[in-house]
Amino acid sequence: MAKALDGVRVLDMSHVQAGPSCTQILGWFGADVIKVELPGKGDATRGQLRDIPNVDSLYFTMLNCNKRSITVNMKSEKGKKIIEELLKISDILVENFAPGALDRQGFTWEKIRQINPRVIYASIKGFGPGPYADCKAYETAAQAMGGAMSTTGWPDGPPTSTGAQIGDSGTGVHALAGILAALFQRTVTGRGQRVEVAMQDAVLNLCRVKMRDQQRLKHGPLTEYPNKTFSDEVPRSGNASGGGQLGHGLRCKPGGQNDYIYVIAQEAIWEPFMKLIGREDMLTDPKFAKIGERRKHQDEMWKNIEGWSLKYTKFEVMRMLNEIDVPCGPILSMKDLIEDKSLQERGIMVDVKHPQRGVFKNVGCPINLSDSPVEVWSSPLLGEHTDEILKQVLKYDDKAISQLRAEGAI
Repeated sequence: MAKALDGVRVLDMSHVQAGPSCTQILGWFGADVIKVELPGKGDATRGQLRDIPNVDSLYFTMLNCNKRSITVNMKSEKGKKIIEELLKISDILVENFAPGALDRQGFTWEKIRQINPRVIYASIKGFGPGPYADCKAYETAAQAMGGAMSTTGWPDGPPTSTGAQIGDSGTGVHALAGILAALFQRTVTGRGQRVEVAMQDAVLNLCRVKMRDQQRLKHGPLTEYPNKTFSDEVPRSGNASGGGQLGHGLRCKPGGQNDYIYVIAQEAIWEPFMKLIGREDMLTDPKFAKIGERRKHQDEMWKNIEGWSLKYTKFEVMRMLNEIDVPCGPILSMKDLIEDKSLQERGIMVDVKHPQRGVFKNVGCPINLSDSPVEVWSSPLLGEHTDEILKQVLKYDDKAISQLRAEGAI
């Protein structure tokens, strides 16, 4: 079956995580993703956090499936010529170099448009134009400056980062949306365009409800929060749901570090919930009978409910609560998830065969298209497809390739 992006060629000049997370999805959708790397070095993540000596790290392999690798020395004039030739026949260019790095190589947006007016040039940076434009970005720095850390953690603790890579991979998904929109618009205009996404902006977009609460503060305390006092800034609120319904993480048997279940105590299910746990007294107790009062006494309310949840495992609690339509979710560890058979059956956890490390687990494509099934294949070895791309795509012969290699251009 044909793939959604069959015939689309991507020149992937990105590295580490933000760019590669974006281009990997393009590859999953069927685009021919050509990853450009520096000869002898490649993407820095190939060597970072290695678990097997002299083998590409899982950091690299898990973000670069469904791509081909070509090594090109862009300090060489012939190397730059190869990039120009690839640009001429590419639909999309993705890069996340430091600000101005590609410009200094001679590939400004104006030059790129001259080479190929139809190309979509996507840039991922740490920050947009302004006082931070030249600052170096990093996952946790983006979380800090996008509002996530100030609103994550406990009121009496420090700002906390989330394990979800909302700065890097979150920005990659935002870039993907912009690229696909530009690709669609090109069908009407015939022109490519610039797509720019900043990590700070993407994180802030994911913190939209907290910005909602910042504006609500001027009208008084945020009653759904468990916090006792409020300043003029949105507080950290632990595991509170952050929405109109009360939520909390409850401890379960046998008491391990992830033996918790997150429960939402909706108004509609309050009565059957209390009957299930044998606390009918909380249906008439003035502190718990109405949602407004429950908000004021959340700590005591959840402590009472936790007295019940501690008798069962998180999966037993989930089964019982789902029978009465209580929204909930057990806290699943990475070990739980990597061993989850249902995720494997759905292709969300997949086995990928790598030529050097053997089989490794990867997270599959989380986006399902009925007419474009995803097949996940291994990340490329450094420069694995250099000759193939030069021959098949740019029509170089063996002699020309040998000359380029001798001159250090590839």
